[in-house]
Parts: sequence; C-alpha cells; structure tokens
Amino acid sequence: ISEHPFDGSWGYQVTGWYAPTSRFGSPDEFRNFVDRCHAAGIGVILDWVPGHFPKDAHGLAFFDGAHLYEHADPRIGEHKEWGTLIFNYSRNEVRNFLVANLVYWFEQFHIDGIRVDAVASMLYRDYLRPDGEWLANEHGGRENLEAVTFLQQANHVLFQHFPGALSIAEESTTWPMVTQPTNAGGLGFNLKWNMGWMHDMLDYFELDPWFRQFHQNNVTFSIWYAYTESFMLALSHDEVVHGKSSLLHKMPGDDWQKFANVRALLAYMWTHPGKKTIFMGMEFGQRSEWNVWGDLQWELLQHEPHRQLQCLVGDLNAFYKAEPALWRDDFDQYGFQWIDCSDNRHSVISFMRRESATGSWLVVVANFTPQSHSHYRVGVPMDGFYGEVFNTDAERYGGSNFGNLGGKFTDAWRIHGYEQSLDLCLPPLSLLVLKRDESRSQLLPAADSDELA
Repeated sequence: ISEHPFDGSWGYQVTGWYAPTSRFGSPDEFRNFVDRCHAAGIGVILDWVPGHFPKDAHGLAFFDGAHLYEHADPRIGEHKEWGTLIFNYSRNEVRNFLVANLVYWFEQFHIDGIRVDAVASMLYRDYLRPDGEWLANEHGGRENLEAVTFLQQANHVLFQHFPGALSIAEESTTWPMVTQPTNAGGLGFNLKWNMGWMHDMLDYFELDPWFRQFHQNNVTFSIWYAYTESFMLALSHDEVVHGKSSLLHKMPGDDWQKFANVRALLAYMWTHPGKKTIFMGMEFGQRSEWNVWGDLQWELLQHEPHRQLQCLVGDLNAFYKAEPALWRDDFDQYGFQWIDCSDNRHSVISFMRRESATGSWLVVVANFTPQSHSHYRVGVPMDGFYGEVFNTDAERYGGSNFGNLGGKFTDAWRIHGYEQSLDLCLPPLSLLVLKRDESRSQLLPAADSDELA
C-alpha cells in the first residue's frame, strides 16, 4: 500500500513511506476503505517493509548527498541480489523515522496489524551474501544487533500505543524468541509465519498420492516445533509465482483430484494449530499464477467446482469460529494430541483438537490418498456417539459424498491406546471432523437396543 515506483516490485520497494499509493486513490479514500472493511467485520493488515529500500534518486538513497539512511559500506548496506539498500539501524534518527512511520499507519488509517516482510534479511548480516562480502558484528557474529534493537523498539512502541494490534513476522529461520515479549529478550512480535509447514505441505501435496506414504514426516513434523513460537500458517504469494504454478495446479491427478487435494490441504490447515492466512485466489481455485499486472480469475466462479471450493472455505471459516477447540489453546500443547500419526501405508493421520475452558474436543481424521476406506478404526477417549460435523468430501463441496451418515457410535474395540474406537468410512482425499454428542451418547446404538428387546 505504501507508495512505490515499480509495479514489478509488488510494492516491496517503497519510496513514499508516509503515502498510500496513488494507484488506488487518495489517503482519504484509503481511510474510507479501511472503515468499510471494519463495518463488514474485516480487519486490515498492512504489509510493512522496513528491511530495505530502492536506490531511486527520488527516494531515501543518498538523501542529502551522503549516506543518511543507509550504511556507506555495501557489505552491510546493500542487498545486491535485490538491488536495494539496507537501513542503518544503528542511527537513532533512522529508527525513529521507521517507528514513527509504523505508528502513522495505525494512527491515521486505523489499520489492525502489520506483517513485516523478510525479517531474516534484517537479522543476519550474511543474508544472501557469500563469504568475504559481509561484515561481522562487534562480537564477531553474523547477527545484526542493530536490527534486533530496532525490531524490539518498533514492537514495544506499537503495543504501547495500540495494545490490540497484530504484529506478524515473516521470518524463515530458527531465530529464537521471535514471538516472545521484548522485556523477556524476544523480538516482540505476536505471530510468526510458519514457513517450514508451508514448504513441507506443498512438497507433500505435489507428490503423486502413491508416493506420499514415504513422506509422512512432511505432514507430522510441524507438531514437533509448533509450540516453540506463536505460529501463523501461511500459503503465500511467493508460492504461486515464477513458474511455481497456482495452488490448484500444483496438485496431481485429474481436475476432480486437484480440487479434492486442495480441499484436504485447506481443511488440514484450518484444523492444525496456528492462525491461518492464504493468498487471494486460493479460496476459489485460481488456475493461473498470480500476475501483478492482471486481475484474479473471478470469471471461474461461473463454474461449479470453483464455487464449491469457495463454499468450502466459507464453511471452514464459520466452523472454525464456532469451535473454540480449533483456536482457544492454539499456543498451548494441551490444544493438540495425536491419535495416530504413523499410518504412512495408508497416508492417514488422526488427532484431537482440545480446549481447556470447557474441556471440549474434536476428532480429526485425514486421508491423503484417492483410496477410500470403508472400515477404518480410530481410537477415541470416551464412548458414545460422535457426530460427523465436517466432511470435505460432501457433495456441496464437489466431493463424492462418502461419509458416515451423520456420525457413529463407538465400539469397545481397543486401538491407539484407547478402549473405545470408531469404525469409520474415510472418503478419498478428504478430512473429517467428528464431535462427541452428549445427548445422543445417552442413547444405545440401535443394534444394542434390538438385542435387549
């Protein structure tokens, strides 16, 4: 949204730090846009880019005839691969310029949050630099200590003035304490993009389903580190450009299988711990790669499969909001428990999402192959009736309409460490969510009632 001279930079090479781009209207029109979003219940998160700036003469580069905003030494002042300059975060004036800019967007336009681009490029002095082309810090390390101070200052000031704001880091390394508060030594963000999950899942779903049995770790590994930070799961713009294909066309198989794969991926994303963000067009099955100079393919919504995928995403959002087990304990290990993550032969996983306030939980079962299973056992912690509350294979989403006739009673069949289990039908390339129904659990299954009669 900040003013930038080159469309092809996607807005990431900013020259007008205090100006919404005139491409879309005036500052007052941007204020009106934010107000209209809020009236519709939509938050506005700004992509904020304090990591670098372009060399254009009308920008900040060599601003007063000297290296005012940037380092003079290109070994710490330039991203050669991007053709941009790096702010000199050691200068109080530069840090204040950027922090004031952050406050400006919240104060003047009432935005709700920021997503800070390319945080790793700020944190490491050797980022994308070969040996001999970077300078170590005062301790001989690769960490950019001045950038750390700046990010801590920016987040501290932000939350001091706007305590309800979101501050999201696109940080692709294992830098510690990104989402810890600044007074504990952290960078102070409240969310971090989970880039590892994104790459693991896209690599997995691009595989022919037969080969997925050898890559089960791609699906399960993220849980090992899910609670080291407060993560946001992302399927970003970087993955649908430069020959990488759109999300729909990353998927193997015919058109039906491509849509089924996308439904399964998105439903797994919505039921996995962490907040969610997807790039525009993924929600209805954009077929072409994103093109900054073109529009989204809204005309695809005249075709039923694309409308059905859009319907799925809308229903996932409503279901997510209605089930606190999917979000209330997102950053606490209590909120997630595997039932079985080791059935790589069938590429099936099962787990529970839980929340501590009421003790409610959901059972999630995903089948990541086109092979359906008519009698698949999943252990559960309590007996009773489990309603099928979400099924990505439903007819309304373009699926084959396989399922469990609204739900199943448990059997006294020990598996997965539980005395009770469900005998389920698993549709192809699908994800099911089941929830124990207390009132129906008081009723005996029909077969048992007949025997007693």
